[in-house]
Amino acid sequence: MVETSARLLALLSLLQLRREWTGRELADRLEVGPRTIRRDVDKLRSLGYPVEAAPGVAGGYRLGAGAELPPLLLDDAEAVAVAVGLRTAATGSIAGIEETSVRALAKLEQVLPARLRRRVSALGDATTSFVSEGPQIDPELLAAIAGACRDATRVRFSYVARDDRVSQRHTEPCAVVHSGYRWYLAAFDLDRDDWRTFRIDRICGHLRPGGRGRRRTVPGGDPAAFVKSQIRGSGDGGAPPGQIRVLAAPESLRRRIPDRYATIEPDGEASLVTTRGPWSRSFLVWMSLLEEPIELVGPPELVDAARCAAARLSDAAAPTGRRDP
Repeated sequence: MVETSARLLALLSLLQLRREWTGRELADRLEVGPRTIRRDVDKLRSLGYPVEAAPGVAGGYRLGAGAELPPLLLDDAEAVAVAVGLRTAATGSIAGIEETSVRALAKLEQVLPARLRRRVSALGDATTSFVSEGPQIDPELLAAIAGACRDATRVRFSYVARDDRVSQRHTEPCAVVHSGYRWYLAAFDLDRDDWRTFRIDRICGHLRPGGRGRRRTVPGGDPAAFVKSQIRGSGDGGAPPGQIRVLAAPESLRRRIPDRYATIEPDGEASLVTTRGPWSRSFLVWMSLLEEPIELVGPPELVDAARCAAARLSDAAAPTGRRDP
């Protein structure tokens, strides 16, 4: 019985590892005969696992989607990765997912072996994060967009531009990209016959399915690189990236400015710091706290915001005119 149970777990692990297996492949991996594989598949089905089978020489087995989520088998590295991902999601930019992530993490940590629980706890104790200042998005909308990308389904939606004008878009979604600050959709705009990048938080209302579309590849083949180039080229459809020249060596700044937030390039005896996304007042304050000489490069809105902040601080520090008795 122990040997049979161990083999069932091994079979389940293989089915979760790959989309489809032939009966011979499974038999060879588990060192049993095809008849044993058929019996074990029947036992998994009786336990609620939706194992689908295709008959014939070219047929095979695969784990289908069921009415309920069956137990998953994770190796050590996968379990730690899921736990870390849930901790990150608890402070992420998807609205309403924080509490769900905490509940899922509590269930996972309850069944983790002691050795893995210590690793996950160590990561949690040594790691801290701040809540993203980017706009939060609806998880159902994000899931619907991801599904359209996966299934090559055309979608229509209302989109709010930078100037608050609303337009109707008919697209073939390709990929969802997270910049660390905002979520984006890379899609082919059918009405404009060109590729576009959409901020998902600016998609309003529901997606309206538009039938089957073409499975496309973004220019250059890398969705993340494409979205990054579009953000830098167009200013993200919102605030453009900010640039500040800092009189300090790039090596010293890279230890204090995380790479996911800004790039740092040599600029003579100084360094040029450029935000990866749109600039923000938090970026301005953050750079001023480095206690290094800085020069604001742009955009003009960033320079204006710095002047306003400096004026307010100057007024706050000015004498009130009151005299001590």
